Amino acid sequence: MLPLTPAQQRGDILLAAALLVGALVSATLSSVSGIYGTAQASMAWAVAYAFVVAIPLAFRRRWPATVAVIVSVAYFAAVTLRVPELYAGNIAMFIAIYTVGAWSPNRKRAMWTRIGIIIGMFAWLLITMFIDATGTVPEDAGFSRAGAFSPYVAYTLLQLLLNALYFGGAYLFGERTWAALEQRRQLEERTAELERERERTAAQAVELERVRIARELHDVVAHHVSLMGVQAGVARTIMAKDPDAAAATLAQVETAARSALSELRHLLETLRMSPDDADTAPTTVGLSGLPALVASATAAGLPTELRTVGAPLQVPDTMQVNLFRIAQEALTNARRHGGRDSRADVRVRYAADAVELEVSNTGRVVAEPTPGMGHTGMRERAAASGGTIEMRPRSTGGFVVRARMPLPDAAPLPAPSVPPADAAADAPGDARADTSVDADAPVESSTPTGASA
Repeated sequence: MLPLTPAQQRGDILLAAALLVGALVSATLSSVSGIYGTAQASMAWAVAYAFVVAIPLAFRRRWPATVAVIVSVAYFAAVTLRVPELYAGNIAMFIAIYTVGAWSPNRKRAMWTRIGIIIGMFAWLLITMFIDATGTVPEDAGFSRAGAFSPYVAYTLLQLLLNALYFGGAYLFGERTWAALEQRRQLEERTAELERERERTAAQAVELERVRIARELHDVVAHHVSLMGVQAGVARTIMAKDPDAAAATLAQVETAARSALSELRHLLETLRMSPDDADTAPTTVGLSGLPALVASATAAGLPTELRTVGAPLQVPDTMQVNLFRIAQEALTNARRHGGRDSRADVRVRYAADAVELEVSNTGRVVAEPTPGMGHTGMRERAAASGGTIEMRPRSTGGFVVRARMPLPDAAPLPAPSVPPADAAADAPGDARADTSVDADAPVESSTPTGASA
């Protein structure tokens, strides 16, 4: 059963106070009018009766069965002793019986309490009617008893009908209120359970994404460590014969160690190792896998172009993996939510000290994006590489994802023997000038990389 709220407790106190005032007014008027004639009890009894039937209602939801018994016994005694008050007592007993059905947590006790009160009241009513019917009364007193269906018989049947409706209504309304409250309680429990399940699912999804990142980190760092081991072994072998070559090899070992430590330092605060690590193939994706990713997106129905701006620089392996995964997630979202005839544009910009990945797409106008697990994963990947990420809808429709990651000790890659097509298309100049390109600008026309792959 739902616990009592302070508002409900205040409501019960106010109800008891209002009924007490009503009972005192009714007792005063009934006493003055002399509803029982010369046989009625004194006004003092009426005042005491008003307090007995009203005050317990302040605790009706705390002890429903006890309050119902007290009010019913008080009503029975008042009618028997002809206490000049009837109306407030009837209301109080109806509320008490109703409350037993609506709020008593012990349903068997609630049922038998109400049945006992109803049987007792009807037994008392029938006995009173029998005594009144068999007793001798003057000809001009009360209703006429002449005939098979006399006014007295009609009045008796009316009394039975009214009492049946009175007690039956109190019983039925109490049961229906209990059923409604129980349904509400179950609904709140199910809602709370669904909310807990949603939070668990979200936490599991984030944890799985972190484990995936950790696995990729393991693959990259294992490469560095293996290389360091081989180079250290070579240096130890040739140290005696060629100290200069051994020193150069050890310098390479030092460079690899610094690179691995830098990557670990970025990921240390965001990654947690999972106790259960499934066996999977090592992750080898990187920026070199973007052409295949773009071709796959184009083949899946999202025409996509890939452009490289600036001279390519050496990017740490872990950073390449994170950039590739961000591009993969952004293109996946574009295919899901861009709509028909949407297009995508993937740009990789190399600045003097950073690399920037921008994935923009046309499509539906998004007024208020709803972040999901994919957005969480992209943010964590950007943070894992010490960078930042921006995800927002475009004013002309579609979405843009822009990730920027700093490059430690960036050095240019060796120039390719054949210049790439994108390099010929871009005018020479400082690559940093292009980083200010607005994602909302129209996509320039060029041959999609995915179409030519």
